[in-house]
Amino acid sequence: MSMRKKLVSVLMITGAFGAIALPEMSQAAPVELSISVAPPPHRHEVVPVARRGYLWVPGYWNWRGHRHVWVAGTWVRERRGYVYHPHRWEQRGDNWHLNRGRWDRDGDGIPDHRDRHPNNPYRP
Repeated sequence: MSMRKKLVSVLMITGAFGAIALPEMSQAAPVELSISVAPPPHRHEVVPVARRGYLWVPGYWNWRGHRHVWVAGTWVRERRGYVYHPHRWEQRGDNWHLNRGRWDRDGDGIPDHRDRHPNNPYRP
């Protein structure tokens, strides 16, 4: 096979792979966790002294494999204009759903990826 044919073949193959559309990670919706086992009672954590420019995110029970595992609280950098909603478990029927901690721009409690008006703090 000539060098030119090899080059054309390689370009066609790479072009074919480049045409495949892959979803962007920033647009992917978070995975929702639903289990039938209730989380243990919340652990008491001593909140450290406040740090300028940071927000304390309390610990929570996460589900790993087949059991609940405690994830200790931590400091996260503040995001001006956003409200942080910590992790929390919610019971729906017989199942428990973990609402993961997240930042919300307008503070309405609706995740921005599900909000029709994610930046409107005056909406009902």
